[in-house]
Amino acid sequence: MTWNPKKKDEAQKSVDDAAEHASSQNNDKGQSAGKGHPTPKRKDAQTQNLRPLVPADRKASAKAAKARIRAREDAQYEAMKNGDINNMPKSERLPWRVYIRDYVDARLNIGEFFIPIALIIMIGSMVASAFLRNAWASIIPMILLYVYLGAVIIDVAVMWHKLKKKLIDKYGEASVAKGTRSASYAWSRAIQIRRWRLPKPRYDKRGHWPE
Repeated sequence: MTWNPKKKDEAQKSVDDAAEHASSQNNDKGQSAGKGHPTPKRKDAQTQNLRPLVPADRKASAKAAKARIRAREDAQYEAMKNGDINNMPKSERLPWRVYIRDYVDARLNIGEFFIPIALIIMIGSMVASAFLRNAWASIIPMILLYVYLGAVIIDVAVMWHKLKKKLIDKYGEASVAKGTRSASYAWSRAIQIRRWRLPKPRYDKRGHWPE
């Protein structure tokens, strides 16, 4: 028997072709039986799953967001007018702010009458200057206004000195830190007319001191 390497190569090639053909048929059957279409590539599948991050109608989306914010702010404003602490803004629900409001509302603050008294003094000064035509007619009311303003400042300083100690004893140094703006919150409330304050005082009359 003669050895022929060419015939061996041809026989090996025939076997390889037959195996490749069988594998191809099996793949086609699996695809037809399973999905009915070729499996997509990973890149194509990821592309199909992508969704645009920006809404189709930006103007309508921004308008809806503003409407939601406005509705929330209106609800919080109504809560402050009605004294509903559970629906007020988070900053107004802080325990030391509630304490500050109750403390300021419990005392008689000289500063809460500043606006009406200042208006009376200014109008009186103008009337007196027009009729009396005297320099003192305008100087004296202004002196009275500055004296009253000084009394307001002293009253607020005394109030905050006492209130600060109570806040530290009850809530710690964090309640009077600069970031909390507790001092400005207290004095700004103290110089407002009581019935105009927001959030609304919890009690109709003064004298209800916080514990």
